[in-house]
Amino acid sequence: MRFHIQQESDIPASTQLYNQICFAIAARHYPPGHRLPSTRQLAMQTGLHRNTISKVYRQLENDGVVEAMAGSGIYVRDQQKPRELKAPPGLRNRLRPDIDREVRQCVDGLLNAGCTLQQARELLTREIDWRLRCGARVLVSTPREDIGASLLIAEELVPVLEVPVEVVPMEELEAVLESSSNGTVVTSRYFLQPVEELAQRFGVRAVAVDLNDFRHELDLLKELRTGSCVGLVSISPGILRAAEVILHSMRGNELLVMTANPDVGSRLLALLRAASHVLCDRPSLPLVEQTLRQNRAQLMRLPQVHCAQSYLGASTIDLLRKEIGLSGQREGYADPETMQVG
Repeated sequence: MRFHIQQESDIPASTQLYNQICFAIAARHYPPGHRLPSTRQLAMQTGLHRNTISKVYRQLENDGVVEAMAGSGIYVRDQQKPRELKAPPGLRNRLRPDIDREVRQCVDGLLNAGCTLQQARELLTREIDWRLRCGARVLVSTPREDIGASLLIAEELVPVLEVPVEVVPMEELEAVLESSSNGTVVTSRYFLQPVEELAQRFGVRAVAVDLNDFRHELDLLKELRTGSCVGLVSISPGILRAAEVILHSMRGNELLVMTANPDVGSRLLALLRAASHVLCDRPSLPLVEQTLRQNRAQLMRLPQVHCAQSYLGASTIDLLRKEIGLSGQREGYADPETMQVG
């Protein structure tokens, strides 16, 4: 993935690069464990000073997004996934000996470390009980100013998880965990560091979900004619800010970009009047369509409305199901659809 810095932009170059790297990681263009380009490589690609790039990398490390390995480089932080011991249906007989061997090796490892059988039993039981407790519920948490991101995540988790899913602003998360520390806290990778620190205090798991790579939407934006007006509508202010930076990095000043929260009717109407293409998330689509219907007589032409059908990546929910001990896999997402509203 190549990064583009618009030197004439009002957005600081370091912020442009930070947001683009975060998006690349969240969308798994750079998967966990991937080595990021060196400061020298990025300096050659972006034209930025290596000190500026080092500053961005330090900020990413402080935010828990990457980790630096001395003498090796900067790597996307990898979250360890628990081993899935349950064999898929139809493969039990073939895999059962391997599972039994892994269990024996696990117990042997504890004995070799000096544990008695009783201590090994207590350690394994404690770990299993903890994982069962983490699977009791899911708390989706982002800062209150971007609670829309939590709502987007929760909307996609509720239909595919067999456990309660609650949206909790990060500012209220400590109080919720104090009342009951059962569950797993889920957040966007942008907010993992503070959520993880809080979760550790209460002995619960914190998991970051990955975003859709939005390949369909990015390809559409690359093809728009210079001078086109693009409207971005989302219930998440954070998504709007990141999308605006990424779009500006891709096309510079070639496109006019407008953003709106669907709840702000006057701003949404102004956007729909000006834009030739509108990109929105699923929760915003009904309000976009309603505003178009109610104000059709005022519009010289109807914009093309493209709804991103998924906010989360295609595999991240299956990984989350494994994290909280749910068996089986849901069916994958369908490709995002393009809709013409008229």
